[in-house]
Amino acid sequence: MSKEIVINGTEIQVYGEKTILDVCRQAGIYVPTICHDERLEPYGGCRLCMVEIQGMAKPLAACTTPVQDGMKITTESHNLSRLRRTMLSLLLSNHPNDCLCCEKAGDCALQELAYAYGVKHGEYEGERSNQAVREDNPFITFEPDKCIVCSRCTRICNDVVMAGTINLTGRGFRAMPDTAFGRPRSLENCEFCGQCVSTCPTGALTDRKGRGKGRSSDVRKVKTTCSYCGTGCNFYLHVKDNRVIRVSSDYEAPVNRGNLCIKGRYGYDFIHSTDRLTTPLIRKGGTFEKVSWDEALNLVASKFKELIEKYGPEQVGGFSSSRCTNEENYLLSKWVRCAIGSNNVDNCARV
Repeated sequence: MSKEIVINGTEIQVYGEKTILDVCRQAGIYVPTICHDERLEPYGGCRLCMVEIQGMAKPLAACTTPVQDGMKITTESHNLSRLRRTMLSLLLSNHPNDCLCCEKAGDCALQELAYAYGVKHGEYEGERSNQAVREDNPFITFEPDKCIVCSRCTRICNDVVMAGTINLTGRGFRAMPDTAFGRPRSLENCEFCGQCVSTCPTGALTDRKGRGKGRSSDVRKVKTTCSYCGTGCNFYLHVKDNRVIRVSSDYEAPVNRGNLCIKGRYGYDFIHSTDRLTTPLIRKGGTFEKVSWDEALNLVASKFKELIEKYGPEQVGGFSSSRCTNEENYLLSKWVRCAIGSNNVDNCARV
């Protein structure tokens, strides 16, 4: 059953159970938010997505308010801008003013929203935490002073990864995401999937391996598919000076929707390894020599022909890998069956 609502004077048909924020995003209507991640359940913590609804005494959070038939909604007004500016000013009151050297500069949701609403640093002065930067593991850097306690990292760790590595600790001004008893992250208590880093809207959580190697404006993002298994997760390689310096999530990827494991997010060192084979090798006179692809493929084809002529096609088969794409595995299967004339096709995932 459809519902008819009005957003900023435009009538919109809504099908199914959706929140106001869902409908706004589908309709291309911008509503600011900083605690929302599409991979997570609505939280309503930052209050930046507040909208005005005719007949309601006060603005409501768009991310947690379900659509009801006949709603008349306003997403931008003088009052809403004032409230959002106040919320952003409070977030910045205890936030370090180091955007010039922050690792997340140019890709920080708090920075972008402060610019959009004309919020200046220092409008509200108060106590500062001045906590030390945490680099007690090889993959993740945690800067507690930059945390805005949006709880995105703890929610994705507990609700999506289900690792339970971090949770909100402390109370009030001292609240922050941390491990139990503040212990360093290790393979005993953390999967190092980097999901917390992928969802962090500020520079509180960043990839340690890529720190200082380039900002968002310095890199070229290349979409690719992970080669570690057959799941087919997509992500973006951040390339600077023809070198991969970090990996970021692709939230529109149909398979993983931005989620990655430790291999996909941090296992890119092999790309520039000096031991990596980049050209075909053929053994000649007891040593391997570099040859062209044409020469290597012609040699392989001739060897297959010799085997088929001598032993028959049923003595030849193909063994595919789940690290390849489905399309590549299909082509191998078709090649063995059609070109070789054998049904001997297997895959490592079978065992």
